[in-house]
Amino acid sequence: MDLQRIKQRFGIIGDSIGLNRSIDIAVQVAPTDLSVLITGESGVGKEVFPQIIHSFSARKHGTYIAVNCGAIPEGTIDSELFGHEKGSFTGAYESRKGYFEEANGGTIFLDEVAELPLSTQVRLLRVLETGEFLRVGSSKTIKTNVRVIAATNVDIHKAISENKFREDLFYRLNTVPVYIPPLRERKEDIHLLFRKFAVDFADRNRMPPISLNEDAIKILANYRWPGNIRQLKNITEQISVIETNRQIDGQTLRNYLPDYYEDKLPALYDGPIDQKTFNTERELLYKILFDMKNDVNDLKKLVHEIIQKGPVDEEIEENNARILKKLYHDDSALIEKDSFQKAAFDRLHDEENDRIQDTEEIIEESLSLEEKEKELIMKALAKHNGKRKYAAQELGISERTLYRKIKEYSLNED
Repeated sequence: MDLQRIKQRFGIIGDSIGLNRSIDIAVQVAPTDLSVLITGESGVGKEVFPQIIHSFSARKHGTYIAVNCGAIPEGTIDSELFGHEKGSFTGAYESRKGYFEEANGGTIFLDEVAELPLSTQVRLLRVLETGEFLRVGSSKTIKTNVRVIAATNVDIHKAISENKFREDLFYRLNTVPVYIPPLRERKEDIHLLFRKFAVDFADRNRMPPISLNEDAIKILANYRWPGNIRQLKNITEQISVIETNRQIDGQTLRNYLPDYYEDKLPALYDGPIDQKTFNTERELLYKILFDMKNDVNDLKKLVHEIIQKGPVDEEIEENNARILKKLYHDDSALIEKDSFQKAAFDRLHDEENDRIQDTEEIIEESLSLEEKEKELIMKALAKHNGKRKYAAQELGISERTLYRKIKEYSLNED
């Protein structure tokens, strides 16, 4: 079956290279019984791919069960997956089959598999390796023939390093990895998805569909979409309900995109901060700055010593003059060699009493982020004659955020 027919069958919208590659891998691995691990951010549509794999496998007439591991309480997860015997725990009034027993001969999809407790991970590993498991409260081994497909949106390698996920289970599940790209890596698909969601919503609610002008399409493609397809669908439906004008421009669309910054500078790192790495890099930066300060002080001391020794040959005098010009950022011409000593002593007259001890002085500059932020807000307001709307656009923040910052820094009183 060709790619377009697969997309139509499973409702997949888009034609990006990454998406097509993921579908191709899913179709190729389907006829085998290999375990598959599907990874990708939340909201990218991972739940569709297990259905593709099951439908193109020899198990397509068997049972397909999708289990959200994160939605089942830890105390009952073993019972849900593997079943239990009557009286094995409080409330177990009768024996019950688990999902692995029910899906015998078919496929089981474990969504958010990284949320499984470590004890359950051990049981799952045994099923994958031997096809055997025990019901809760039973000592009788049960055989099952189930194809396991798992999915997660967390960093598995990080979970392994934090002892939250078993490394042996990861390698057993990750026989064939399928990566679903986030929406920001599928820019050419974003507008197609928007139109699809807009038309579907309009048909269900019997209203004209919304559309975007060129400016709005460009904004739609440049937004990062942290919630991916799920977020795009929600925003499309919000606009469809709220806006009376069915032609949406860029300014209207911005109102529905949280934290939209047109300039995209700087790009924010959205991963967790490693405090140890942060402290190490800060120490290295301090060391570089102090080394630079010491180099400048040593150079000044050298120049001072040369001056104290009296006249030297012409070439050395000219070099010294150039050194002084560089140290003090003199915008004038090079100091004439005949007046070199006089000019040098004029520069260093404050250092004569203490043998350049004051070269250790460091001109402190405020590095406070609050002060810099306050200064930028004041400049933006001054530039736009106090008009907050245009000042907020200049700063790349919302007008509400600007209003809060003005109150926070009491700028109305300045």
